[in-house]
Amino acid sequence: MPEPITPSTGWGALHLFCKVGAAADAEAVASAVKAAQGDEHQVVTFSILGHKADVGFLAIGPDLRRLRRLQGGLQAAGLTVVASYVSLTEVSEYAAGMPAEMLEPRLHPKLPPAGMASICFYPMSKRRAPGQNWYALPYEQREQLMQGHGKTGRGFRGRVLQLVTGSTGLDDYEWGVTLFAVHPDDLKDCVYTMRFDEASAVYAEFGPFFYGIVGELDEVLKDVWST
Repeated sequence: MPEPITPSTGWGALHLFCKVGAAADAEAVASAVKAAQGDEHQVVTFSILGHKADVGFLAIGPDLRRLRRLQGGLQAAGLTVVASYVSLTEVSEYAAGMPAEMLEPRLHPKLPPAGMASICFYPMSKRRAPGQNWYALPYEQREQLMQGHGKTGRGFRGRVLQLVTGSTGLDDYEWGVTLFAVHPDDLKDCVYTMRFDEASAVYAEFGPFFYGIVGELDEVLKDVWST
């Protein structure tokens, strides 16, 4: 077998959003997912609402080759990947001084969180426009803005769990944001509230949003193949 492709810090994260065509094989999809799981690799499955996709997969783990094999297995099972995102788990430069027990879930998360069946994903970057260039700000100002942003986010503890993965140099945006929540309106409330922080209101650019319902693989397949 080829050598694993493993980040020096953290894990790889692959979001796949797929359409189900007439030739799709539910058993083959299940086999591809099960083959990817284990040895610290996790696959979160969720059905998608709206026209963008039918089913979503969040695969996370140390070996990017294994994540790629999952993608190939799902395509071989007849799914069409209509959107994707490649990123790595990370600890933000503004959180480097936090205790190790708070950093570990960011680098090696255990997913999905219990009791949170709602999921949304969106990519984002920081602006570089004249007068709104995040990267032209001194570190101390950026740190202060992010601390305020984090304080707002902590107000949703217990209702929303956030996973931010880094994608600079790997995909079109700089971060991928995955939110798990108890209720769908928790996601709406969280994203709306946090957009008023200066770090978002002035300096953030957002990509497309995907919303889904997290479930065990057999539950998700029933949703997707219900017709």
